[in-house]
Amino acid sequence: MMRFLSIAQLRHYWHYFKMDTPLFLLIMALSAFGLMVLYSASAGSLSTLYKQVFHFSLAISAMLVIAQIPPYLLKRFSPYLMLFGIFLLILVLLFGSSSGGAQRWLDLGFLRFQPSEIMKVIVPIAIASILSDKTLPPKPLSIFLSIISIVAIVLLIARQPDLGTSLLIGASGVYVLFFSGIRIQILRNNWLNFAAISAFIVAGAYIAWNYLLMAYQKKRIMTLIDPSSDPLGSGYHILQSKIAIGSGGIFGKGLEQGSQSQLNFLPEHTTDFIFAVVAEELGLIGVLFLFMLYGLIIFRAFVISFQSEDNFSKLLGASLTLTFFTYIFVNIGMVSGLLPVVGVPLPLVSYGGSSLITLMSSFGIIMSIRKHKTPRYLQQ
Repeated sequence: MMRFLSIAQLRHYWHYFKMDTPLFLLIMALSAFGLMVLYSASAGSLSTLYKQVFHFSLAISAMLVIAQIPPYLLKRFSPYLMLFGIFLLILVLLFGSSSGGAQRWLDLGFLRFQPSEIMKVIVPIAIASILSDKTLPPKPLSIFLSIISIVAIVLLIARQPDLGTSLLIGASGVYVLFFSGIRIQILRNNWLNFAAISAFIVAGAYIAWNYLLMAYQKKRIMTLIDPSSDPLGSGYHILQSKIAIGSGGIFGKGLEQGSQSQLNFLPEHTTDFIFAVVAEELGLIGVLFLFMLYGLIIFRAFVISFQSEDNFSKLLGASLTLTFFTYIFVNIGMVSGLLPVVGVPLPLVSYGGSSLITLMSSFGIIMSIRKHKTPRYLQQ
């Protein structure tokens, strides 16, 4: 009897914490898989493993706290969050600390953090708030304000410089626009409209290549096209990564048995290029298992988002979920040589703290959407 009573009490407290059980269990399963791969990639380094466990503890705590905040409060305070985020980005440009030629961090003495990380959450919240004030699809003024906000944030982060993060954050805002149901209609005729949009994209690419992209960014794009042109320089990462992925076969070489990672041929094998370690040591089976976990998490998060009661929660949850998918797609595309190297970690697998806390915070918002009822006067 006492055993059943304990389980009942556990369920009561678990419900009190506003956590979605299926999503939480999937996240924990993927996190455990990530810790196993990280331990292997770091050649059995307990120090690296303990640090990542500490990062996970902080990230789960952040997810737990944010899950208690009702979505309508996020909407109410979204303007202040956006202003606070812009203020931090301006501080980075004025007083930020530099590392590796980039000025992306604020050093408070006791804490050193990257403000662009929190913008990954703030931007979708702010844009969803703007677009959900009225009925969907949104009015032109709301769309205009959203685009201006996204462009301002992207430019501030690109100035650090951090083009990869700026584009990903810009994409998170664009996803909100996409889910709001906007339609780009420059001209009435569909074919002329398509031609006009295509011309705009081509012109934008031309301007970016000739006037906006820095030399190292152009080099990354050229390396993507032909990594063998500089096999010991800019193309080294991609070439070694492809070797690691291809050598894994179906079943892989086994944990701590990958030659590319264990012998340090593969750079950044515990962070950005850890997917190559998965492919080499666990093979196609391990990759498919990883994809299955990612797919289940994305599916569950979309279900929660689309079942929410108000437009703000729908837009915010769906955009955060699609942003999560984008990080996965960009990292795997980068490691596989299909996209330029932009320094995007593999979610819940790569070593790191700040990106992990941001990601878990996003899941905390999605769980909050699932567990909190929207007040009637806010339902649309």
